[in-house]
Amino acid sequence: MNSSGGGSCVLVMDVAMFEDLIDRLGEDLSHWPSDQRLAAEQLLATSAAARTLHEEARVLRKALSAPTVSAPAGLADRIAAAAGRLKVEQAAESSEVEAEKKPAQA
Repeated sequence: MNSSGGGSCVLVMDVAMFEDLIDRLGEDLSHWPSDQRLAAEQLLATSAAARTLHEEARVLRKALSAPTVSAPAGLADRIAAAAGRLKVEQAAESSEVEAEKKPAQA
């Protein structure tokens, strides 16, 4: 905080402090204490870096608050079955390759 003459204190915020407050208080400045909110608004008016941080925080909050996506029913079972079939096919191919090598060695 910087003191400005008549006993009142004016908070001067830099981008690092703004980022810390976004991490702790969220990107919705209306939830911030008034002195920090005013300093943040002043910083946003003058700093492209602060505006970028604010926008990134808003996008992240929106993504995190989106409805969850769930896999279709039975997807895990279908993946496991396909993996099992692939393993059997690879084992069969490996056996064929080994069988082809044996006559060449004799």
